[in-house]
Amino acid sequence: MTRTFLLSGLMLVVLSGVADGEDKHQHHALPPAPTNAGLEKMKTLVGTWVMADKEGKPTEEVVSVIKLTAGGSALHETLFPGQPHEMMSVYTADGADLAMTHYCVIGNQPRMKGTLSPSADQIKFEFAGGSNLDPKKDKHMHGATLTIVDADHINIEGEGWENGAPAKEMCAGMKLVRKK
Repeated sequence: MTRTFLLSGLMLVVLSGVADGEDKHQHHALPPAPTNAGLEKMKTLVGTWVMADKEGKPTEEVVSVIKLTAGGSALHETLFPGQPHEMMSVYTADGADLAMTHYCVIGNQPRMKGTLSPSADQIKFEFAGGSNLDPKKDKHMHGATLTIVDADHINIEGEGWENGAPAKEMCAGMKLVRKK
């Protein structure tokens, strides 16, 4: 009887230690997202952006909704939400580089490398490959320049390509205002 009691007590101590150990593993904090100057600058754009009118005032036309996701390691941008030409771009750190993949309404996925200007008010995206496209012939987004005018105003100048050269009728510029 004493042996059974001691054995039961020993099992209880072991089991409570195992349960306690399992509990500790379930509550670890996530590692911090990698820091990247370009991505950190992009994080300041989280929010809803509308088209500006000719005087630079906000309209009701939502152009971009930017959300932070993946534990702070990625930005998800929905362009023209709810419209037939809705698209998506995802921004992440790739080492020291800012990477962007654009999921275009025309069915391809160009990838770009973003470079932050020394003044940190502009990010220039340059074509770095893509999926479902041949850059020598297919129409695709080939580059873009994002200028941060201030906390509530951004300008985007896109560069589309077709047949291996710039396409003038694609990826026109936009002036956006943060929706309040």
